[in-house]
Amino acid sequence: MDLLNNDRIGMYLIPHTNNFVFDQLSDKYLEKTGLTEILSEVPVPIRKDELTSISALNIARGMAFIIGCDPGFKYKDNYIAYILKVFDKRFAQGLVAEGVEAAQKNDYDYACIQFRAAMLIDKDNVDAVYCYGRACKDAYELGEEEDFIARFKAESLEAFEEVTLRKPDFADAYYFLGYGYINLGLYVKAKLTWEEFIKLTDSDEKKKEIEERLSLLDDPVEIEKGYNLILSGHMQEGVDTLSKYADSKFSDWWPIWYYMGVAHQAMGMNREAKEDYLKVLKLSPSNTETMKELVKIYEAEGDEEKAEKYRKKISIVAENVEKDRLLAMEEKNKKLS
Repeated sequence: MDLLNNDRIGMYLIPHTNNFVFDQLSDKYLEKTGLTEILSEVPVPIRKDELTSISALNIARGMAFIIGCDPGFKYKDNYIAYILKVFDKRFAQGLVAEGVEAAQKNDYDYACIQFRAAMLIDKDNVDAVYCYGRACKDAYELGEEEDFIARFKAESLEAFEEVTLRKPDFADAYYFLGYGYINLGLYVKAKLTWEEFIKLTDSDEKKKEIEERLSLLDDPVEIEKGYNLILSGHMQEGVDTLSKYADSKFSDWWPIWYYMGVAHQAMGMNREAKEDYLKVLKLSPSNTETMKELVKIYEAEGDEEKAEKYRKKISIVAENVEKDRLLAMEEKNKKLS
């Protein structure tokens, strides 16, 4: 499925495959069981702690685990064919149940692996997609490293979107999707999504919660419209919309100042643009996109000293982000070894 073709989080799951060894089943066994066409010269995964208890079920579970970690695995199609032949696509529902149990224990890696495998084995299993979205959401909410959070957040959002497309009456998918849009600052989408949730839900408690959330969205929706006006080339109109919030409770929303900076810069008002961008950096000190815009302005003004100052800051931020990412991966690998 498309959701797993663009695998954002596999890099965090593939290290779990170190718990397996691979070996080929004998030709005699394959011929006896009618599996020659599927598994001839295909290595099968065996969990290291199950080497003395190899069974058809354990082999299938191992195969599911491997493709759940890595949907692009070389023998994915062979593994799916084996599972469907020896069992059937209902095998996927057992994986979903295991994933739910793991998620309840906060083991979101294992949960995601099981849900991903279920999605590959039974492409019609919408429950697996929904549970995958929930597990990714819960994982990123506990995450600390920036790249990890971004990847799991995007995966979660796409999963919930997929559920609403495939099962338009799946109320809780709209509930979580709305929160996902809020986290990305997509308030118009959140409003539309939650309005659909209210139509569908049977939960009075959640309905009341979302009605309260919707009542707070009028200003954020208007602010987002200001962003979109600027993005569509209506610079002055966008600035007029956003400037109304410059001295409001939303004045610490750095995107307001960023988009006003973009508009002022596009209109040749570099002094105002610089003021806007510097306000962004007070609120979001590591915002490299803003730094890049300041570099452009200072270069155009011939102020090489200030341009170089922000080039160096951009480089430092990028280095720190990469160090954090590598450190997080190293710590994760230590836990798995």
